[in-house]
Amino acid sequence: MKVYETPSIRNVAFVGHGGCGKTSLVSAMLFVAGAVNRQGRVEDGTTVTDFDPDEIERKISLQTALAFAEWRKAKINMLDAPGYANFLAEARSALRVADAAAVVVDAVAGVEVQTEKVWGYASEYTLPRLLVVNRMDRENASYERAVESIQGAFGRAAIPIAIPVGEERSFRGVVDLLTGRALLPRGGDQGGPPEPGEVPEAQRAAAQAQREKLVEMVAETDEGLMEEFFDKGSLPDERLAAGLRTAVALAKIFPILPTSSALNVGVHSLLDAVVDLLPSPTERGAARGTDPATKAEASRRPEDEAVSAFVFKTIADPHAGRISLFRVYSGALKADSSLHNTTRDSAERLGSIFLLQGKTQTPIPELRAGDLGAVAKLKDTQTGETLADKANPIVYPPIAFPEPATTFAIEPKTRGDEDKISIALQRLQEEDPVLRLSRDSQTHEMLLSGMGQLHVEVVVAKLRKRYKVEVNLKKPKIPYRETIKGSAEGHGRHKKQTGGHGQFGDCKIKMRPLPRGSDFSFVDNIFGGSIPRNFIPAVEKGILEARGRGFVAGFPMVDFEVELYDGQYHDVDSSELSFKIAGSLAFKDAVAKCRPTLLEPIMKVEIAVPDDYAGAVMGDLSSRRGRPQGMEPRGRLQVIRAEVPLAEMLTYDAELTSMTGGRGSYHMELDHYDEVPSHLQDKIVTPPRPSGARPRRRSSGPPGAGEIDFPHEATPSSFGRPLRPRHTPPLAGPPRPRRAPDGGDGGCSRSQEDPARPARLPPRGPRTGHPRHRHPRARP
Repeated sequence: MKVYETPSIRNVAFVGHGGCGKTSLVSAMLFVAGAVNRQGRVEDGTTVTDFDPDEIERKISLQTALAFAEWRKAKINMLDAPGYANFLAEARSALRVADAAAVVVDAVAGVEVQTEKVWGYASEYTLPRLLVVNRMDRENASYERAVESIQGAFGRAAIPIAIPVGEERSFRGVVDLLTGRALLPRGGDQGGPPEPGEVPEAQRAAAQAQREKLVEMVAETDEGLMEEFFDKGSLPDERLAAGLRTAVALAKIFPILPTSSALNVGVHSLLDAVVDLLPSPTERGAARGTDPATKAEASRRPEDEAVSAFVFKTIADPHAGRISLFRVYSGALKADSSLHNTTRDSAERLGSIFLLQGKTQTPIPELRAGDLGAVAKLKDTQTGETLADKANPIVYPPIAFPEPATTFAIEPKTRGDEDKISIALQRLQEEDPVLRLSRDSQTHEMLLSGMGQLHVEVVVAKLRKRYKVEVNLKKPKIPYRETIKGSAEGHGRHKKQTGGHGQFGDCKIKMRPLPRGSDFSFVDNIFGGSIPRNFIPAVEKGILEARGRGFVAGFPMVDFEVELYDGQYHDVDSSELSFKIAGSLAFKDAVAKCRPTLLEPIMKVEIAVPDDYAGAVMGDLSSRRGRPQGMEPRGRLQVIRAEVPLAEMLTYDAELTSMTGGRGSYHMELDHYDEVPSHLQDKIVTPPRPSGARPRRRSSGPPGAGEIDFPHEATPSSFGRPLRPRHTPPLAGPPRPRRAPDGGDGGCSRSQEDPARPARLPPRGPRTGHPRHRHPRARP
């Protein structure tokens, strides 16, 4: 395989809104350049860069893929990035290692939501950009409207360098404004190889007007060109082309040109523009990083001898193992060499290195600075890490991935698969760093966070197909907590005498609230030996265990202090267990007097939306019990900061997308806990009955015993078994004992000491007519 020198390399990321034809355009470029023998189609699942089974099934790109082609002796590395919001983080990794971006715009829809977002990402990296108005063959396609949309969004610096010959089904060529020639297919065959010719009469006036605008725009970018333009009234073709190339490299001008990937019209002009106008790695200059030893700023130029590379993506292949995609920033990276992972300070041994044409691997002996390649089975290296010569180390900055926006609780469909899920998700995290896997220490749920519901669903599909693990997704539980608002004393006594060695423990405590975030404090204030020193830790342990179970609704209790100040013990019967139980009883006694209440997590939320949506978002936050903390402009967006309860944010990702047409984004993190409003606490403490729950049934106890709420999972066969109610049922009157026919109680009388205890019934006998087999409660 040919090894390309740095000046002849072009690294271009193809980005844009989902469905604008990026993958089809890359396929057309590969076919026109002769890199593949057949042009793939997304509809058929035959494109080079959409090779994952999920991509073929869904007919959308889910990950950045790498392909390459040679055009006019230059190697063009194409990074095909997804455009849908759930997978837009992949575009950041592609732009991170690209030297330029091709922003693809649909000829019918114009600039869309994600077009603006990827434009912003490219601006962060100060990348040169050209804009491709694709799908010019579609019904209602309009180059003029698309250009107006682009200039309205990105300014007049975005300017056409070509105009179409025809539109919709009649689109058959382009007019190159730099040369003033039309590129039309030979013999009039639509989609065939173009050849230069005269500009058709219908396009001459438009071509002349657009060329004049282009000349003026290029002249404005350079003082020398401006003087020459004023002197001569125009610029020669050579000076115009050279000035345009410089302006594009400096991101002062963003060329626009039309294409149809389906008909291969305009694709030749696009390939020419990539080679002629976009910069090589040499022209982009030095890559900046830090010295891992001194933390001082460092840099590497492509012509430097010391090798350095940056891993921008990882593919977790179930058969080939981990495949790391990298860019060489300096020197020459050779196969079967040893490098140092300067991010982790560990050694790495490289085996074979190869080029990627989608999923096809082509071995190559070495890669020069600026080129992109891949290597399999690195020991430690992950996405965003640097490989370099140990004697000349440098660490390049990692990729700034966005924070996850949606969280789901996941549980295995098969009991015992928790470990398999964890291992599989850890491997998927290697290729998708945006994913977050965690376990809530309070609710004990396994939580999976991603950029949106579709993102998480794709991960679940990979778990099923790659790792044969089935999981359920559900809304995560809110980690509420409990606390107290008042102070009180509590007394707990545990005494049990069953003959022989008994149990005895007695303690008295004082409980008082602490400031938010204080958690728990235990104060030993025992004097005079009322409780032996060796039993005091047992009291604290009992309180800690009771605290974990809460009092109001079973949530952990926080932000309070317990002072142990008195108690009693028995020389023989007292034990650690006795005082542990006594501590728990004292805790419950005190909490009941301290006005317990619920706390909920409050999130610090930052929302970025266009100006037009700021008012609607602020109003929506108020309806979510949010407290706005301020708003400030950030470029063309307004950034709103607020504090909002987590319970109100579980589905905010989809709702913000609906509210802003997908133009809004947000990030949130836990800030503090605050008291739940009293009118909402009842709903949390007593959740509504499930829609499929059984109706309330009258107790099988004596008349007037009220009603018992049977568990939802109760079945008719369970009604004959004794059931303990969830709460003490109200009694309409004093219990009336029932007598069996033989004059005894038949085991059916309700205990006078415990009237809430449900009646115990003997097993139902065979259903026959003989009196001996009748149920004791049946009428004689």
